[in-house]
Amino acid sequence: MSVAARAAGPRGLPLFGSALDLRRDPLGFFTNLAREYGDVARFGLGNETFYLFNDPELIKDVLVTHARNFTKSRGLEFAKRVLGNGLLTSEGEFHQRQRRLAQPAFHRQRIAGYGDVMVRFAQRARERYRSGSTLDIAQEMTRLTLAIVGKTLFDADVEQEAGEIGAALTEMMQLFRRITSPLAGLLDRLPLPSNRRSRRARERLDATIYRIIAERRRNPADRGDLLSMLLAAHDEEGDGGSMTDLQVHDEAMTLFLAGHETTANALAWTWYLLSQDRSVEERFHAEIDRVLGGRPPTVDDVPALVYTEKVLAESMRLYPPAWTLGRRAIADYEAGGYLLPARGIIIMSQWVTHHDARYFPDPYRFDPERFEPAARAARPKFSYFPFGGGPRVCIGESFAWMEGILVLATIGQSWQFHLEPGFRPVPQPLITLRPRGGMPMRVEPRR
Repeated sequence: MSVAARAAGPRGLPLFGSALDLRRDPLGFFTNLAREYGDVARFGLGNETFYLFNDPELIKDVLVTHARNFTKSRGLEFAKRVLGNGLLTSEGEFHQRQRRLAQPAFHRQRIAGYGDVMVRFAQRARERYRSGSTLDIAQEMTRLTLAIVGKTLFDADVEQEAGEIGAALTEMMQLFRRITSPLAGLLDRLPLPSNRRSRRARERLDATIYRIIAERRRNPADRGDLLSMLLAAHDEEGDGGSMTDLQVHDEAMTLFLAGHETTANALAWTWYLLSQDRSVEERFHAEIDRVLGGRPPTVDDVPALVYTEKVLAESMRLYPPAWTLGRRAIADYEAGGYLLPARGIIIMSQWVTHHDARYFPDPYRFDPERFEPAARAARPKFSYFPFGGGPRVCIGESFAWMEGILVLATIGQSWQFHLEPGFRPVPQPLITLRPRGGMPMRVEPRR
């Protein structure tokens, strides 16, 4: 096959390309695209050309081997409106500098120090629950993870604001669907009610971040948290400079929001999956009881909670909190026998690859044993990439794993959850993969 061959894909509509199909059912669209056209599939949105990659080696090449050949793409260009020019959205030397400044807050020893806070807040949450009551477990996990990230990274108490912050973030994320429209630029400039709501939501999020920064400016003592590091940091490897107030805001906004949203979704989907499989739930509870013996978990217990980690890993396979990521090619790029033009956008969907039967037989079945060491070793590395990979791998990956395991263990000591009869959770693919309409579950004491 000539490297100049053009990847196959749907013709789409004039001007709109595949926008309507993608907007109608993003998960189904990408799944069908890979099934029908293979590991490199082309589709159009307006005047942009996209390529879906579903081969772990091709994904590794984009994220790791040839990472310098790519920038972030259209989705992250949108995310700048919410997060500013922070770690998730910045590029090039500026991104490298900001990552160097933030990295110490995520070193192994410092993350271990966050464990006590994670357990303490999870204990406070489980003490609020009442037998027989119904919780929106998605909302509850959002409240919990917001409180944890606020305290660990910013030494701030935001638990009472969790409802307002969550609502503001939801309003901002609703606009994410607009990126599939060729008319997105025009829609952004019109005086639409959705734009006014989005602007008010952004102002609400900004108010929280700026309040936290202002409080710290008034009392600048080093508290050993991320915000102290951001305010005091100097780039020793670069120009020796520190962050401006705007840079501190953008990094704080990124880590505050991204640091709770993905973990909250992972936990909500995990409680749902446990409620659907009694044998897995019983084994999960048995491990907690055996390892902890009724005492609260600590960071030192995390390596022993092996099955709990498998449960969380399998949950993030079935319902990856970050369900897709993209990169824009700086120059022409050869992949899989095709030549992709400069500025083409490569999409790599965790949802699609995590459900590929070549790597995960019976892919829609919940089976934590897929994450036995031998099973992991038998699969290509990038058949599973919930946190991305390469130089832009999620800076908070270790934080998220520890938080997820400790929260599951702490709450799972006392309670189990049962999905409300008649409710069928449906994934809602916004920037993250949320359960549409929440996740109503009945609280019951452990049997």
